[in-house]
Amino acid sequence: MRNFLKPFSFLPAILMMYIIFHFSAEKGVDSSALSYKVSNKIVMEAGEFLDISLTDDQIQHYTGLIHGKVRKAAHFTEYAVLAVYVAFPLYVYGLRGLLLMIVAGSFCLAFAVSDEFHQTFVAGRTPSKKDVLIDGIGILCGIIFVRIVGFTGRMTIFRKKKMKT
Repeated sequence: MRNFLKPFSFLPAILMMYIIFHFSAEKGVDSSALSYKVSNKIVMEAGEFLDISLTDDQIQHYTGLIHGKVRKAAHFTEYAVLAVYVAFPLYVYGLRGLLLMIVAGSFCLAFAVSDEFHQTFVAGRTPSKKDVLIDGIGILCGIIFVRIVGFTGRMTIFRKKKMKT
């Protein structure tokens, strides 16, 4: 049964690739409006959490300040998640160490580059080397996370028990 289910471990990666592609297919205006809305929500929630009464002008000001950072954080996060979803199944199939980093990293980075290229065909969107760099940092962090979790699991939960003699 386990061997039958193993190939399905790649489904989360495929789903994440679809989500990334879907967001990249949004027109520039729509994409910017969505991230602005998220930025605005962060500012309003932060104001409530800190018990600060913000005026509409202050909310707009702070939203404008973090809007670009929120967009870049989204790039980092979506590619970190993609890397986890790609690296875990590869880890399950036996890839470890540097080979895992090369295979999963190359695949995810190739997808990031192709995604930026895809944006050349979307109205109001342009490809960005900076976005690919941010994606790459997210990919690296995601793969390192998988390696840490995998190593920790092998050393604790899944370690071979010593036979008493």
